[in-house]
Amino acid sequence: MKAISVDNLTRDYGTFRAVDHISFDVEPGEFFGFLGPNGAGKTTTIRMLTGLSEPTEGTALIMGYDIARDTYHAKEHFGVVPEVSNIYEDLSAWNNLMFAGELYGLSYTKRTARAREILDIFDLAEFRDKKVHGFSKGMRRKLTLGMALIHEPDILFLDEPTSGLDVESSLLLKEILSRMNREGTTIFLTTHTLEEANTLCNRIAIIVKGRIAAVDAPENLKKTIQTTQSVEVSLDSMTPRVTEDLAAIKTVTSSRHEGNKLRLFTPYPGDVATAVFAYAGEHHLKILSINTVGPSLEDAFLSIVQKQRNHRTGEMP
Repeated sequence: MKAISVDNLTRDYGTFRAVDHISFDVEPGEFFGFLGPNGAGKTTTIRMLTGLSEPTEGTALIMGYDIARDTYHAKEHFGVVPEVSNIYEDLSAWNNLMFAGELYGLSYTKRTARAREILDIFDLAEFRDKKVHGFSKGMRRKLTLGMALIHEPDILFLDEPTSGLDVESSLLLKEILSRMNREGTTIFLTTHTLEEANTLCNRIAIIVKGRIAAVDAPENLKKTIQTTQSVEVSLDSMTPRVTEDLAAIKTVTSSRHEGNKLRLFTPYPGDVATAVFAYAGEHHLKILSINTVGPSLEDAFLSIVQKQRNHRTGEMP
């Protein structure tokens, strides 16, 4: 049995089709990423998968239960962490957790035990009786995640879980999610942070204009654009003239600034690296760093999105 099974899922809003006959499966224990540009249909899909919106066509099964027809049993198997924390600011951390446990039908004994366990896991025990309105954003995200986990769900839906967090809080949250996944929790993640998806997800689906454009492991998605090699270089002087000269090196197809580095895209990275060394020597410049870089998940994502957009634009009416 699949953790999530989606078949021809479609959602119309009047004459606008937000999600267009998408199909995919998520295996039990998988960390599954769901990516797409703004307006691609990610939020609409999650709303259908979690029972907040009914599909116009198609089905979505959660642990074998049809979310539209057997919503109660389907919801027993998942927790949801929305992009905006859905906690009650006038309640304490403890009372938020107890309230969430009661909503999921846990006995007083069970939700008490789970609330204590969650406060310890997320390092919130000392704040159990503090009202949430005084919490930092990182603490709120941890509490929101704890509320979604109070009933020990098989599946966790995460919508931009690290959005707006500082680096330390983001790393801690990702460590917790990775540990949960290793222990068997199926995780469905939407994020705009491609590096996050690259490091966390077993597989990724990319949705563009309501349609699934690709579903595969991050490394396999990168291999689809293996020709997109590049040389990343930083010199002690990166004036506009220098960057123009480097971008004009033979076989460089395009260039992009990345902080104090210049990334030169080319099918022949060795030749370009040799040309960079020659240019630096000729102009008495010091090379601070130079690396050949294979295609990233960001490169694959942009390539797949553009191809799908071009395909849709070229469709017959």
